[in-house]
Amino acid sequence: MSRPTAAFSATLEVELAHEPGTLGRLCTAIGDVGGNIRSLRGFTVTAGSLREEVVVDASSEQHVEEICAAVDGLDGIKVITAVDRTFKIHEGGKLETVSRIPLRDADDLSMAYTPGVARVCMAIHADEAVSHELTIRKNTVAIVSDGTAVLGLGNIGPAAAMPVMEGKALLFKEFAGVDAFPICLDVETPEQIVETVIRLAPTFGGINLEDIAAPGAFEVEAALREALDIPVFHDDQHGTAVVALAALENAVRLTGKDLKDLRCVILGAGAAGVACAKILLGRGIGDVVVCDRQGAIYPGRNGLNSAKEWLALNTNTDGITGSVADAMVGADVFMGVSGPGLVTRDDVAAMADKPIVFAMANPDPEILPEAIDDIAAIVATGRSDYPNQINNVLAFPGIFRGAFDAGASDITEGMKIAAASAIAAAVSSDDLAPDLIIPTAFDRSVVPAVSRAVADAAFEDGVVRHPMDS
Repeated sequence: MSRPTAAFSATLEVELAHEPGTLGRLCTAIGDVGGNIRSLRGFTVTAGSLREEVVVDASSEQHVEEICAAVDGLDGIKVITAVDRTFKIHEGGKLETVSRIPLRDADDLSMAYTPGVARVCMAIHADEAVSHELTIRKNTVAIVSDGTAVLGLGNIGPAAAMPVMEGKALLFKEFAGVDAFPICLDVETPEQIVETVIRLAPTFGGINLEDIAAPGAFEVEAALREALDIPVFHDDQHGTAVVALAALENAVRLTGKDLKDLRCVILGAGAAGVACAKILLGRGIGDVVVCDRQGAIYPGRNGLNSAKEWLALNTNTDGITGSVADAMVGADVFMGVSGPGLVTRDDVAAMADKPIVFAMANPDPEILPEAIDDIAAIVATGRSDYPNQINNVLAFPGIFRGAFDAGASDITEGMKIAAASAIAAAVSSDDLAPDLIIPTAFDRSVVPAVSRAVADAAFEDGVVRHPMDS
């Protein structure tokens, strides 16, 4: 059974007989079936009985049902209701619109709206670039998805994707003060996404593409970067790549390896896998071998789309063929952005000395850390219940914050590499350890450091709109 987590927590309203030992039996029963009590929220006393709210973490929806059944079967104890806490916080959505300015009287109204607003409209009409200072474009991102590749759930459609996009907007605001709004599109082709976003672009200062299936995701990003003069960032690609590179920089510090001498095997040639390969090559990694379901990617292999053709021409300098197990023999680093259970203990054992394993598939990694903790020097996953979580929230808020602060019109490879180095540097040499190679999502030093590094890189790369005014 997986570990209990808040993601599957429930609030149980329980009626207890007002007798000694009843509460103890309740708690013991929950523990006996693997539930973890998070809190007891106080008693309501009635004649002969008590009402108690118990918050319990479980490992799945079925586990919650098992906990309720175990408790409900006890003498003197009855479960009145069981409320799924995750569903509860999503009721009505997670976002609302609030005003940034007061509207107290007619004077405020005349400036915020008519007649004063007309002068601002005409200023933008005379110079459209001013819209990035005088409207919400200055600090607002559109989070765009078609719902074709949502988390590990697959093609669930735009309506079902909305809770994820709302959550992303929440993270933008909480960690970087960036306003973001979910845009879930009911479309059939990548071209329709591109056309729609171009039409929406005057409202936003940046575009964060999310959960769009490959290879369409590559086409959408490339077309929008070409068409628009605002930052466009596909987080599933580049957010994952940035944080993975940050973790790798610290992993090599610990293991004494050298980036230029590493051979890294990436399992998964979708959006994240391609971006990881590109950023590693840009950082000067010795060699990268990318594998998909058919095995290693190399020139002339069957089943290559345009993105994989690029990988075939730019990676795997030794022409390795065969399965991912074959590719991992002698490799220094494994990065998984694929699916659960696709790598074995023997695969890791066949790697080079002090193997570095980033098994990032969510929710279940390519191999569980406990299966290799005695042979891998460093292990990271995409999960919060293991050390070293490769979490995109370390990257995208600071990247957009820095891009907005600099007035950048694009997000370059240099800006991404700068972000990775800033994330890595957030872990001090004194704190660096095999179970701490990456900061936590709630390390508040990360976003300011990333935003400064990204803004500086934007100036160096020449993508700032008005460098003389900045």
